[in-house]
Amino acid sequence: MADRPVAVVTGASTGIGAEFARALAARDHDVVVVARNEARLQVLAAALKDEHDADVEVLKADLETDDGVTRVEARLADATRPVELLVNNAGFGTYGSFHELPVADEVSEINLNVVALVRLTRAALGPMVERGHGGVINVSSVGAYQPTPGFATYSATKAFVSSFTNAIHEELKDTGVKAMVLAPGYTHTSFHERANVEKSSVPGFAWQTPDEVVNAALNAYGKGRAVCIPGALNKSAAAFSGSMPAVVSRKVAGLVAGR
Repeated sequence: MADRPVAVVTGASTGIGAEFARALAARDHDVVVVARNEARLQVLAAALKDEHDADVEVLKADLETDDGVTRVEARLADATRPVELLVNNAGFGTYGSFHELPVADEVSEINLNVVALVRLTRAALGPMVERGHGGVINVSSVGAYQPTPGFATYSATKAFVSSFTNAIHEELKDTGVKAMVLAPGYTHTSFHERANVEKSSVPGFAWQTPDEVVNAALNAYGKGRAVCIPGALNKSAAAFSGSMPAVVSRKVAGLVAGR
């Protein structure tokens, strides 16, 4: 359908990204799904077409590389196929003592979680502000609210995403364009496998499912919120960390992370 708004979702092959694509298609959006794994994207695209009659564009891109980011920037800037919503979901974490981790992995983490997100946000917002409508959801983490031993680089990148998006939210007032940061907690995705973290170390009640996270995010985005922290436990954790001195919050985070 030609009049359906278009959403671009990065990191769409699994987890929260795939759930964003499903939820947006169910909400009468066409979707551009972005990830490195083209085979998974094709399976998702076929399902969304079948279930929701959505037009799904598969865009294979490795956002840890300049070429991959450039390809998505070009799609966001295409005035003939305007994008109404960008969901910057792609990201990963590393786990361990920073001085023992391969520095190349830490740099890749910063390039994906921060540099790619900044570039894509900028590529999306220019045309959106010109048109006077649209928006961006940048996926952060409750880890943004405290320095986390064992996840030093990851938490730092997410703190950047939170600060950056909150500032942009204020800048966009009266433009018709929205920006929201989503800060989920423990969510059943492949994130922990890639970070080499044992899920069993976290109690079951602390976990959420991707659909719970995404439903909360889209509801908050629809209300024009600047921040969405899904779940009462995560809201409490973020409030506690934000109110405590850094020396307390980092020691508590270290205990939770088993450091």
